[in-house]
Amino acid sequence: MRGFASPAAIVLAIGGLYVGQSIIGGLTFIALPSVLRDRGLPLDQIGLTYLAVLPWALKFLWAPAIERYRLPPVGQSRSRSIVLVTTLLSALGLCLASLIGPTSLVPLIAVFVIIAFAASTGDIACDGHAVETLSERHHGWGNAAQVGGAYLGSALGSGLFLVLVAGLDWRWATLAMAALLVALALPFILSPAPPSPGSRTHQPSLGQALRRKDMRIGLALAAIYVVAQKWGVAMLGPFLIDSGLDLASLGIVNGLGGMAVGFGCALLGGALVRLWGAPVVMVLALVLQALALAGLAAAAWHGAAPRSVLLALGLTSSSGLMALGFVALYAQFMALSDPRQAGVDFTLLQCMDALVSMAGGVSAGWVSQHFGYGTCFALAALGAMIAAPAAWLLSRHAVRARREPETEPGLATGP
Repeated sequence: MRGFASPAAIVLAIGGLYVGQSIIGGLTFIALPSVLRDRGLPLDQIGLTYLAVLPWALKFLWAPAIERYRLPPVGQSRSRSIVLVTTLLSALGLCLASLIGPTSLVPLIAVFVIIAFAASTGDIACDGHAVETLSERHHGWGNAAQVGGAYLGSALGSGLFLVLVAGLDWRWATLAMAALLVALALPFILSPAPPSPGSRTHQPSLGQALRRKDMRIGLALAAIYVVAQKWGVAMLGPFLIDSGLDLASLGIVNGLGGMAVGFGCALLGGALVRLWGAPVVMVLALVLQALALAGLAAAAWHGAAPRSVLLALGLTSSSGLMALGFVALYAQFMALSDPRQAGVDFTLLQCMDALVSMAGGVSAGWVSQHFGYGTCFALAALGAMIAAPAAWLLSRHAVRARREPETEPGLATGP
């Protein structure tokens, strides 16, 4: 089952997909709000772009069906056909967005919701394929491809895209991203399929996940942690634009700076998780995030901070501390996922992340529009401080619940 391709080839193939998915995320949630603000749209409307998180938040609803289709009772997996279709739909959606333009907000958001639906469905197949084809001793490389690919893709989607918009225009920049998506998916689509394992008997389901106490605690942990880490940076791009930074400069900072800082802190986070454990690293990231957000609040209220200080605070909060903390959070997700249906379990936890992120993006735009950036950043800093002890307690309770003897028949006890 695992001998059809080398681990390096598998990691390279899935890494390309993770980069492509993160290009879409960086373009939608980082670059697009900056472009819209540059075109003069109000902040409460810009916050509506976070509605494109909805498919990522709800993909747990169709994840079991996708897994059952991907892994038929007999025969080879259908991972490649799923990825092919979803990649082409995403690319076609970007082509359509290039024709709509950045000022027709409602149809543009509708298109990006469709793109997100396609990308999130492909992500289910990609995650399942990674678990299926990589042996346990190579899972770390798969996780590195996910984290590293996320920051590289986000840098391309937020940084390179803004540079192209400034240097060319919206249409050509968006078409370039569509072509890049297809190119990144080709190594996976053209790679050989794994041999069929024979018959498959397990039927993935949400019911098994939701009946487990450790998964319910994990969902609460994901919600609290994402509130603290993500809500404060939702309006960071528009804030920097309003502070006088042009799109090209912001693109360079998001691209090169975000990739370097984010990737470096992701590696640091992996080392610290191995050394101290995920709960300690999550608390550390939340406390540091609170300090960074407090600095942004002070800069917004006083309005006299140098651009270098604003950029340093922005990179620290949106790239560095986000990477540090989410490596630890995703380590918790992996520990809580039942190996027999890891794709469904991991997807469910990711969906809580996405749902809370969407609510945060919309509410952050409303607060910033009516009460100012300073209030938005200050509330987020307070939330991060409150979330730190809560995250610690929930993490410990989840570990204990995972080790409890199984009380319901038919449920997996985990590794």
